[in-house]
Amino acid sequence: MSLQALNTGATGMVGQSRNLDVIANNLANVGTDGYKKSRANFEDLLYRTIKVPGAGVLGAPDTPGIGLQLGVGSRVSATQLNFAPGTIKATGRQLDMAIDGPGFFRVDDGQGNYYYTRSGNMTLNSQGQLVMATATRGYILQPPIIIPQDALSVSITSDGQVAVTQPNVNQPQVIGQLEANRFQNPEGLQLFGQNLYMESGASGTPQPGIWAQNGYGQVQQSYLEASNVEPVEELINLITSQRAYELNSQVVQTANENLRTVGTLRQ
Repeated sequence: MSLQALNTGATGMVGQSRNLDVIANNLANVGTDGYKKSRANFEDLLYRTIKVPGAGVLGAPDTPGIGLQLGVGSRVSATQLNFAPGTIKATGRQLDMAIDGPGFFRVDDGQGNYYYTRSGNMTLNSQGQLVMATATRGYILQPPIIIPQDALSVSITSDGQVAVTQPNVNQPQVIGQLEANRFQNPEGLQLFGQNLYMESGASGTPQPGIWAQNGYGQVQQSYLEASNVEPVEELINLITSQRAYELNSQVVQTANENLRTVGTLRQ
C-alpha cells in the first residue's frame, strides 16, 4: 500500500507544480493590458474498486454495503480563463481603445490568419492602417481602417464609428466602423500569446456585430483595459498551492519511511 501512496502523493505534487505555473503566469501579467487570468482546475483520478458499492452482504440484500474504493491521486484537468472585466484606465492617447463589456477586436497577421484580442493599444502602419503592434509584427485591425495622412484628429464613438478631422473641412468625416466579435464560449478560445486568442472547436465560431448594440460592449476611446489579475488573490492561491505541495511531499516521505521499515524487518 505504501507503493500506491508514493504514486498518489507524486500526482498531487505534479498537479500543484502545474498550478504554480498558472499562478506565476498570472502574476507575470499583472501589468499586461487586456490580459485575462487563468486558473487550474483539478480532478481526481481512477479508483481501485476492492468491493463494489451496493453489492450487499450475503443473506442480507436489504442492507447493501457502501463498498471499498481507493483513489490513486489527482491531476490538473484544464486551465480555465476568467473574462471578468479589468479596470478601465485613461491614457490620453487617441488611438487607444478599451472594450467596456463583452467582445473582441478581430485582427489579421497579413497572411490570412485571424486572431481576436481585447488589447486596444492601436497604432498606424506605413499604409496608415490601424494595427495592434507587437515587437515583431503589426496585426491589422479588421475590417481595415485607413487614417488619412492629413488627419488632424481621430474620434471613435462608443459604437465603434471612426471619424477624422481634416484641414479645410468643417465636419468630421466618417471613414470606417469597428467590428465587434464575441463567442458562445469565450473560455474555450485558444491562447496564442501577444494578447491574442484563436478560434477553437470549444469556443464556437465568431459572431460579428456592432459595438454597444445587442449585448456587445462599447468602445472607450483614449482608454485601455488593464489586466484583471488581483495580486493579493494570486498570492493567497500561491500560499495555498505551496502548502498543498508540502502536504503531498509529506505523504511521499511517510510512504518511503513505511517501506524502509518493512525492508528492515527481521525474522
